[in-house]
Amino acid sequence: QVQVVESGGGSVQAGGSLTLSCGVTGNKYRSSCMGWFRQAPGQEREGVGIIGRDGSTEYEDSAKGRFTISRDNDKNTLSLEMNSLKPEDTAMYYCAADRGVFRFDCYEDKWWGSAYWSQGTQVTVSS
Repeated sequence: QVQVVESGGGSVQAGGSLTLSCGVTGNKYRSSCMGWFRQAPGQEREGVGIIGRDGSTEYEDSAKGRFTISRDNDKNTLSLEMNSLKPEDTAMYYCAADRGVFRFDCYEDKWWGSAYWSQGTQVTVSS
């Protein structure tokens, strides 16, 4: 059974930093695409950043220059380092990993529609 376990959320003041971690276990296939998403109350889920198996990344505009995604392919883990946090970053954060069955273009295909998802972790940034 595949499990996606996430950790590292919490509360910080504006300008602070947090690092989220995510691990995928039980998947017999290798994920090509992994990513972080977030959803604020009353808003739709949005992508924060995506990382391919080769380490290439793409970020949502507000995350550029402040957030860094990394992954360890051997351990099947994913991280999100968040710096210079703002109150508008407050949301539930989720990590996702594609199932590894199909080969996706991580930046063109909506692979997250059939991905494995974490349970979510709350990030709260106070002003």
